Amino acid sequence: MNTTIQVPRMSHPAPSDIPRCPWCGTDPLYVRYHDEEWGRRVHDDRQLFEMLTLEGAQAGLSWITVLRKREGYREAFHGFDPQRVAVMTEEEQQHLLTHPGIVRNRLKVASTITNARAFLDLQREHGSFAAWYWSFTGGEPIRNVRRTMRDLPASTPLAEQISKEMKRRGFRFVGPTIIYAFMQATGMVNDHLTTCFRYSEEG
Repeated sequence: MNTTIQVPRMSHPAPSDIPRCPWCGTDPLYVRYHDEEWGRRVHDDRQLFEMLTLEGAQAGLSWITVLRKREGYREAFHGFDPQRVAVMTEEEQQHLLTHPGIVRNRLKVASTITNARAFLDLQREHGSFAAWYWSFTGGEPIRNVRRTMRDLPASTPLAEQISKEMKRRGFRFVGPTIIYAFMQATGMVNDHLTTCFRYSEEG
């Protein structure tokens, strides 16, 4: 049986009630993701592997496209259990290329298995992927001051540093832009605009 990560449902204001980061628009799925997940600190390894996989799948696509395929990814990749993903066979990978619930890109599918193996290597070396990942900021998030969408960078020197180290360790689809998006999504940086109700929530 596949394990599904349960993201707690939180009550949040309707799209028109208070200001949000404009990138989430009014799509209910996107709004919920913005309100309940994006920018919240993630220290659970399976959730980190999930976000790393989804961010890599986004390359060349819109984030809402990937969000809509999220359940398909959970089904295809064993609830984002890196131990189970790491041992997926070539035959299983070929089968995934026919799975309608994921991005059927051969390189992206293969990179998920490769990344699971590199992920497990980091777990063995540091006790958890989270311990290694959060060490780059001393375990604390970076609180930025972004007033408009124009203030949001595509990458930062820290993202480039993490990207370079992950590539050295065998990860794929972890360029600086993907890694910065990963940092934003998992709360390593608070990039909610200062006008967004979530900005103050994340400290």
